[in-house]
Amino acid sequence: MTDFGISDPYIGQMKAVLHEALPSVPIIDLLHNIPSYNVKAAAYLLPALSQSFLAESVFLCVVDPGVGSERLGCVARVDDRWYVGPENGLFDILMNHGHEVEYWHLQKAAAHIPSTFHGRDIFAPVAALLADGRKPGDWQQRDLNQLSSVYQQPDLAEVIYIDHYGNLITGLRFDSLPEGVHLRIGSKSISFAVTFSDVPKSSSLAYKNSNGLLEIAINEGNAAEYFKVSVGHPILLVV
Repeated sequence: MTDFGISDPYIGQMKAVLHEALPSVPIIDLLHNIPSYNVKAAAYLLPALSQSFLAESVFLCVVDPGVGSERLGCVARVDDRWYVGPENGLFDILMNHGHEVEYWHLQKAAAHIPSTFHGRDIFAPVAALLADGRKPGDWQQRDLNQLSSVYQQPDLAEVIYIDHYGNLITGLRFDSLPEGVHLRIGSKSISFAVTFSDVPKSSSLAYKNSNGLLEIAINEGNAAEYFKVSVGHPILLVV
């Protein structure tokens, strides 16, 4: 999962590292259109997108505007799945949701490692080791009580992703919404429905999406254009 997009060579280069190490292990492209540099959006999307994967799955996650800086790399094990990436808050919500959590720092990059592509040169090799059932002995396991979270709220009343239909995915877990809540974007109210065809064509609806998050759409229309919003726009909850 990255913010690299699909028109540049970076994903292919990372997958080449994984394939060279473990050619028989399947690689799934989960999402490469995370809003650029938006660690917060990625942090709230990741728990929803990774929840259905098998135990021992390894997630290589790179949304890393601080690449090459003093930020460390890290590995988290959350409910029998592995997550590898930068230590910048990317795994905060995932760990806050998790029941069994372990956490390690990775050593700082060696001087010969290029400073702008840690996804290929640091995180991908670590992900390959994990997928092979191995752990480097020089990892530094951390006491979870000593870690500070960048993102602490379990739910985020904002748009965190807009798909190609213009549907608005929020950082709100649908089942955590207060009973009787009403939704608004700006001055426009949005009614709840189960699926698109429950409302007339060109009408708005809010619903539980396939990953358990609150999503807002226009039946056969573009909600981002209709509401004139982009990623980061607040969702107003009125009880």
